[in-house]
Amino acid sequence: MHSNRNRELLRIRKLADFQFGRGTGESLFPENVEITISRKTKKIRYIYQNGTLLATLRPTNGFFSLSLAGARNLMKASGPNIPSLEIREEASNFIRRGGDVFAKHVTSVNEEIRPGEEIIVLSPLCEIVGVGRSMLSGCEMKSFRRGIAVKVRKGTIEKNKCKKKQCHIRGNKYA
Repeated sequence: MHSNRNRELLRIRKLADFQFGRGTGESLFPENVEITISRKTKKIRYIYQNGTLLATLRPTNGFFSLSLAGARNLMKASGPNIPSLEIREEASNFIRRGGDVFAKHVTSVNEEIRPGEEIIVLSPLCEIVGVGRSMLSGCEMKSFRRGIAVKVRKGTIEKNKCKKKQCHIRGNKYA
């Protein structure tokens, strides 16, 4: 008989296999993950590894939203269908700060990507620069020259969290 924790681990791994491709569940969620359950709904909400958030299970559609640490784990699986795209070098700093990926900056993308999927954004050197949700299909990202291809949720560079008014009061002019 499986313990409750083993059953939950098996469940999130199978969901990851479904969402990101066969065999990705074990790479994304190793044995030492910590699964947090929502107090209200009693359903899986967050998955951590060594205190670092890997993924959030979205209650709206039942799929995962990746964190940067989760994206790193997923890239270890390195299957051909990992939902990722490569961008131009000149756009990478903008995206590292959390800016959205515009279609004109996409250089390489898996054509199997559908709108609404979780996407890992990569630099030309295959470094992770951000994670987000696709707005266009893979084919559209390749052919379009305008529009947002990926809404970036998290870039690798932390944004300045200072509010304009606070920075001005401290003497920094809208730092």
